[in-house]
Amino acid sequence: MDALILAAGRGERLRPLTDTTPKALIEVAGKPLIAHRLEALAASGVVRIVVNVAHLGEQIEACLGDGSRFGVSIRYSREPAGALETGGGIAYALSLGQLSSDPFLVINSDVWTDFDFRDLPGAISGLAHLVLVPNPPHRPGGDFCLHDDQVISDAAPCRGQRLTFAGMGVYRRGLFADCPPGRFPLAPLLRRAADAGQVSAQRHPGCWIDVGTPERLRQLKQRLAGGDTG
Repeated sequence: MDALILAAGRGERLRPLTDTTPKALIEVAGKPLIAHRLEALAASGVVRIVVNVAHLGEQIEACLGDGSRFGVSIRYSREPAGALETGGGIAYALSLGQLSSDPFLVINSDVWTDFDFRDLPGAISGLAHLVLVPNPPHRPGGDFCLHDDQVISDAAPCRGQRLTFAGMGVYRRGLFADCPPGRFPLAPLLRRAADAGQVSAQRHPGCWIDVGTPERLRQLKQRLAGGDTG
């Protein structure tokens, strides 16, 4: 399975740090955040990687190169200035022919997690399969309702658990089939597919931290400095 790592974002909430450093290259535990994701993917056998870049993308390319030192092969999806948001970025990489598998894996570069990518399904019956996590303090209402292994439409009562999207998912090309080119978010596509019963999911009970603000970055570094890696 091919994987796309999303690293094109501006990282507005992490400014001024991200004025000079792309958030994918912020160091945690002695290496850039994105390096931890590459190593985890390589350990799980996912070695064909696309990284989308925009803001300070040249720094990311200079740091990662062709990926060989991480045990993977990296190609780059270079987006226009301002980036294309999550949905637009995925669709753009598909339009370039850089993702050859169906389904393919997409993960955010700016999360810290102990999730084992070998736990993901190699094939899915619907259009998407998501990794969901218990709701963190900054997102108490979660994103999606999970009942058994299905994401339930927001139009229906939640008979399961409200959980937060971990920024990791397996997608079929058909999810993006009717999308016009340009900038657009991913969430509406997922919700429309969930309405049609086409989104499955799994709950990850382990460590997951969205390193999206200076405060959460400080908390993660303090946690790791105390010897807690999970």
